[in-house]
Amino acid sequence: MPIDFAQWAEEFRDNWTDSPRRAILEGLYYGYLGGWLTATSRFDVGTNVYDREWDLLVVLDACRVDALRTVAPEYDFLDGGDIGSMWSLGSASAEWMCKTFTTDYESEIGETTYLSANPYTTKTFVDGRYAPPKAAPFGSPGEEVVDAAAFGELRNLYAQRRNDRFGIVMPENLTDAAIYAGRNANPERTIVHYMQPHTPYFTAALEEGRDLTDAEYKPWSALRRGELEYNTVWEWYLDTLRAALDSVSVLLANIEAERVVITADHGEAFGEWGAHNHLTGFPHPAVKRVPWAETTAIDARTYEPTPLVAPAETDTSDALVNEQLEALGYV
Repeated sequence: MPIDFAQWAEEFRDNWTDSPRRAILEGLYYGYLGGWLTATSRFDVGTNVYDREWDLLVVLDACRVDALRTVAPEYDFLDGGDIGSMWSLGSASAEWMCKTFTTDYESEIGETTYLSANPYTTKTFVDGRYAPPKAAPFGSPGEEVVDAAAFGELRNLYAQRRNDRFGIVMPENLTDAAIYAGRNANPERTIVHYMQPHTPYFTAALEEGRDLTDAEYKPWSALRRGELEYNTVWEWYLDTLRAALDSVSVLLANIEAERVVITADHGEAFGEWGAHNHLTGFPHPAVKRVPWAETTAIDARTYEPTPLVAPAETDTSDALVNEQLEALGYV
């Protein structure tokens, strides 16, 4: 994680020029994160996914436990009454990655193909930019994070599989890549990291053939101001989760995996403790507790995927990753 008192002070001064209130709040928050990440990278209350058994790990970004249980009756591969949960190692993607993929699990990581729609796979494992996203004034990481070379294969699919209208990797395009990799590389372990149900909430725009509204793209400010109803945003969130699960159903019918787990890197806050979205170092169960649903997969060859090509240089360029982060509402 970036621990740099001088940089933290410089960011505080820059923020003070724009807004003293923001400078104080953000300065305190990143000060807290320095302590939080120093402590929890050593003694976190959470479970590393490598401490559990699985061949295929399906990660649904920002998926709450109650959300998956709500839609579970709609999917044969989910048993709504048997969806467990566990405490995640993080409350945001970069935090989860930095605490999950450490040198303590290097041998398991070396057997893992990680196919991701999340830009922090590049930020973390290629660029070495660890949580928190901005500088903290003090602290030190407790465990060493691996780099991209430690994985059997690591792919950020944004360059090859993004949707031009919404600027993200749609779930079906990640599924396509995962099926191809599963059939042709046959990795010991596979992680398929979908960006849904994370914003943007695109399902209505896709169905209606239009661009996203500002609220569908980034609803949190409008929620805080009372311009949107929570029920409305919750339904958008569930519909985005359904879009991912529809695609997961195709994956499970076209890949061989005896032990499949559907989980999340973190959840999502919908007003709990006055919070929205998912902040690093936010310990509320709505964000820190994630689903753990076990199932299986058999390749019935009902779908023929588009081949994966060799990674291009632009797969890991700063400009492309920043474009991806912007499309997801991070910047």
